[in-house]
Parts: sequence; structure tokens; C-alpha cells
Amino acid sequence: MTNHLRIASVFTLCLAASACSHAASGGSVASGAKTIGVSIQNREAQFYQDMEAGMRAEAAKYGYTLVVVDANRDNAKQQSQVEDFVSKKTDAIVLTPYDSQAIGSAIVEANNAGIPVFTADIANTSNEGKVVAHVASDNVQGGFQAGKLICDAVGKSGAVAIIDEPEVTSVQDRVKGFKQALAQLCPAVTIVADVDSGGTRTKASSDTGDILQAHKNLKGIFGINDDSALGAVTAVKAAGMTGKVAIVGYDATPEARAAIASGAMYGDAIQFPKKIGATTVDVIHDYFAGTSPAPIVKIAVGTYTQADAKKP
Repeated sequence: MTNHLRIASVFTLCLAASACSHAASGGSVASGAKTIGVSIQNREAQFYQDMEAGMRAEAAKYGYTLVVVDANRDNAKQQSQVEDFVSKKTDAIVLTPYDSQAIGSAIVEANNAGIPVFTADIANTSNEGKVVAHVASDNVQGGFQAGKLICDAVGKSGAVAIIDEPEVTSVQDRVKGFKQALAQLCPAVTIVADVDSGGTRTKASSDTGDILQAHKNLKGIFGINDDSALGAVTAVKAAGMTGKVAIVGYDATPEARAAIASGAMYGDAIQFPKKIGATTVDVIHDYFAGTSPAPIVKIAVGTYTQADAKKP
């Protein structure tokens, strides 16, 4: 009888120890043990640095480990990074695709390995590959905000140009929203040029110079990102037309904000990349918990003008 009691007592203690161990480690098993692989198309860009900061801050709340790599605007490199995440069996993968079409085959590899894939800022447009959720600015709404700024700046009529990057899905949405704003708010404002400057400052400056030569009466320019807008600023200044051509950009980077404060730019549509990053991790956390997220999660876009620059 004594031996039976002793055995029962030991068994009870083992159960208690097991329960305590499970209770102590349950939170870490549910969250802290998770690793998320993140491939950013261009980690040097301020926007993506801010997005990464938002992701890291939110991941820290859940105890997740982030492995962040830079694709350096190279699709082959990004595909290789996804393969590396698959071989390391990360619990989830986040992509900001450099090539929205070509990235599909890499996503398929992750799908076949049972690793959920999420996209942030830029979507996968390939027919291949399944993405659980896409988190991004509402770029149509953001483009509309940029269009509203142009209407405010140039008035009811006039000629404007777009410094474009049409192969990027988010830019396509921005231009769509921009055109919608012009059609609704200042229909007599006409787009006389829409050029692909690749989102780069040097080409934007060169292309803007050509536009200014061809359209002497130009009243406004929409740069689809701040590099495009700042490139336009350089060309407008070189042409001696500062103050005569209203320039609106997209992102409100520190340099663009300084240009807006000085009057070199009229304003910007402002994204919230830290919120995009944090929301992406929140969506992944919900997915880990068994919730099916919405396929598209949109983050609202605001505006930034000289009035905002003057605020303390």
C-alpha cells in the first residue's frame, strides 16, 4: 500500500511538473518559436527602412524572430532568398517583390513546402503562387490625394505631367487614383505627358527637362514617388521655373518634406510604412492563431503640405 501511494504521489508530481512546464512554455511555443523570413526589394530606400522598423517593433511584441534580407532590386537574388527561407523552414515569408510577375515561381516553392507567404507594399501579380494576404497602402486612394493636391495647386485648368513607373502595381494604382481625382475635381486640367522614369531621380530629372521643353505652359507635375518628384524639382530649378510648376510627390520622405517646407514642392501623398510593417506582422500573428485574414489589407494614405511642415 505504501509503495502504491508512493508511485501515485510520484505520478501526480510528474503530471504537475508537466503541466507547469507546458504553462511556462505555452506562450513561447505559440509565438516566440516562430521565425519570419523577409525579403525586401530595396532595403536602402527610406520607405522600406521604416517598414522594417515597424515589423521589428511588432515582432518583438510577439517574440517572433525576423530574418530580413535585401534583394537589391534583383529578381534572381530575391528568388534565391525565398529558396533559402524554404530550406531553413521559416514559419512564414514576407515579400516586397521586385518583379511582381516573376516572383510567382518562388512563391510556388514556398507553397509546396507548406510555408505561408505574405506580401507587403507590392503585390504578386503572377498567375502562379498563393499569397495568404497582401498589406499595403490604399494606393488608389493615395493617388486621389495626390490628384487633389495638384488640383489645389494649379486651379481649375492647365497642363500637368506624370513622372511614372508603370510596371509597378502600386504605381498603377496611384496613377489610377490621380486620374480619378482630376476627372472629378478639376476636369479641365489635362495630362500632356506621362513618362516612365523608372522611379529614379536622375532619369526623372532628365525626363522632366524634356517635358518642360515640349510644354512651356506646364503647371504641375505628379511624381509617383519622392525620387521622381525630387528629380523633377532639380529640372524645374534648372529651367528657372521654381514656383511656376507645382510638384507633388508620394511618400513624404525627410528630403521631400524639406523641399515642401522650402516651397520647392507643393506637397506629398504620405504613406505610413511603419504601420504597413506592423500590420503585416499582426496579420501573420492572427494567421498563426488560426484566423483567416482578408486577402487585401489596406492602409489609408494622407497628405503632407507646407502647412504640415510648419507644425511643431
